[in-house]
Amino acid sequence: MTDLNFFPQSRTLTLRQVAELAHVTLPDGADGELLLRGAAPLETAGPGDIAYMDNAAYGEALSRTKAGACLVTTRFAAKVPAHTVALVTPQAYRVFAQVLALFFPSAMRPESAFAATGISPGSFVHPTARLEHGVKVDPGAVIGPHAEIGAGTLVGAHAVIGAHVKIGRDCAIGSHVSVSHAFLGNRVILHPGVRIGQDGFGFAMGPQGHLKVPQVGRVIIQDDVEIGANTTVDRGASRDTVIGEGTKIDNLVQIAHNVVIGRHCVIVAQVGIAGSTTIEDYVALGGQVAVKGHLRIGMGAQIAATSGVNDDVPAGARWGGIPARPVREWFREIAALKKLASKSDSGDSATNDGPSSSA
Repeated sequence: MTDLNFFPQSRTLTLRQVAELAHVTLPDGADGELLLRGAAPLETAGPGDIAYMDNAAYGEALSRTKAGACLVTTRFAAKVPAHTVALVTPQAYRVFAQVLALFFPSAMRPESAFAATGISPGSFVHPTARLEHGVKVDPGAVIGPHAEIGAGTLVGAHAVIGAHVKIGRDCAIGSHVSVSHAFLGNRVILHPGVRIGQDGFGFAMGPQGHLKVPQVGRVIIQDDVEIGANTTVDRGASRDTVIGEGTKIDNLVQIAHNVVIGRHCVIVAQVGIAGSTTIEDYVALGGQVAVKGHLRIGMGAQIAATSGVNDDVPAGARWGGIPARPVREWFREIAALKKLASKSDSGDSATNDGPSSSA
């Protein structure tokens, strides 16, 4: 349930406006001026709400919904109740996300915890730092010498922006974030606790001890990147760590020094990417994937959750398992092991059930 104290609703939409957003034609007899006052799940939606449906797991909820309108894919359109207007679109979830963004713009990025409109009392901004008009700085934030921050950017409470860091316009730097040795583009979102630009893990190992290797590279984060809470991005050792335009990174991800991530990648929680690996554009890494260092994952490749990647992955490939390999090969091995285990169980059962010998 949406709590309007946390997420104030900025507007309502008519059914016609939603149909235009979805690029669909209203069904015959539908009232285009029907006012949709909110958005809700199928189970709790009422006559003034819009819902969406694109997953078979919610078929029963769709048949019982009381929503005034429902964005629905063609596969499930026949299950929409007569009292609910079906807006049939192949991108039901995407359009619902657009509706939510219009209803609740404050949910799109971290907001000031202090309702700041400028530089708050209790923040610390070095006199040589350059902040464009419209930057918001929450209490406790520290902005170092010669840092540059663009208009419309928020720096959250107790965030630390290091010396010479450059941050573009309309960014959101969440509370307790630290950014050093880095350049950030426009519309970058860093959620609370993100660490950008700290030392990479580099040591020259030997019997006399492990000698620290100075990490003298940077982090470059391009436009429209979003990074989830408590994720870490190490600066490069001698080259730069780079995250490409539009890439989305979940919470609790580790990105090591010299890693280069392409444009519009999706990296899910608890992924670990070792140093000097290159991940090309449009790659998707499932949760808890581990990627060995100095590898290349080709454009558009997909890696299944909990996999361990030890070799280069070709463009467009779908891999999974430990070690990761093409999914068909992985599935065949799983099926073969299952069959073997089943035979073994049958043999044990026959032995145990046979007649016992007597002395």
